[in-house]
Amino acid sequence: MSEFVALDHVIVGVRDLDAAAADYTVLLGRAPSWRGEHPGRGTSNALFRLDNTYLELITARDEGPLGFALRTEDSAGCARGLSERGLGVGDAVAGEGREIATGAVRRWKTVLIPGAATRGILIFGIEHSSPLDALPLAKPTAGADAAISGVDHVVVRSESPDAAIRFYRDQLGLRLALDKSFEPWGARLLFFRVGGTTVEIAAPLPPTEKPGERDTFWGISWRTPDLVATRERLAAAGVDISEIRPGRRPGTRVCTIRTRTHGVATLLLEKGDGPHRGRAED
Repeated sequence: MSEFVALDHVIVGVRDLDAAAADYTVLLGRAPSWRGEHPGRGTSNALFRLDNTYLELITARDEGPLGFALRTEDSAGCARGLSERGLGVGDAVAGEGREIATGAVRRWKTVLIPGAATRGILIFGIEHSSPLDALPLAKPTAGADAAISGVDHVVVRSESPDAAIRFYRDQLGLRLALDKSFEPWGARLLFFRVGGTTVEIAAPLPPTEKPGERDTFWGISWRTPDLVATRERLAAAGVDISEIRPGRRPGTRVCTIRTRTHGVATLLLEKGDGPHRGRAED
């Protein structure tokens, strides 16, 4: 049984926080929920809370996706359970963030998982001590249908899918919902489900595992209720974005964002019958 109930947030490192926050305000169609700092750690962040998770942009030396946090409702129990399954985590550690403009404080407890177990990706458990609404929803800057609503899945590239199964399923306790090889694409895909979102592991076929190989947190797929409206909004803002195409998952449509992502492979996804499905230009 997993100690985790949701994909709590995804973390992207950026060198220029102001520029990155401005870019993601455009990409998400939402204003930041929070501009803050971590007392004693020397880092600053911008947070965008969505329907099912939030994005954290954090100051770092290098740009790109760093990792993600999995939400738990019992950090002490989570630490015990992960240790019993061989992950060797320590006790939960208290943390806090302060909003620069208002001085508001949010608090949490984290369970950090050693990098050797995660194969180099930043992954940790988090229990929020502050109420959920301490981080408000990011307000749409345009029409709500044209704004991003949440995260559909995150993508990890791995040379060792069997090691990924041992970690994500057997040690973290996430549900393995799909394990399928796609010969035409030269890929084996694993889908691990947690709280309505997916951690996707993409591995090459044939496998090329090497001793000491590290995984890479590579990309984020964002949900939108109206892909046509979202694409039109982004194209008007000068974002380099692909045409809409059918997604690999039945009943989905997708397009790719190529610029202003700060090193994150970025996909937009619409499920089901969106409001503009069937328009001739689609």
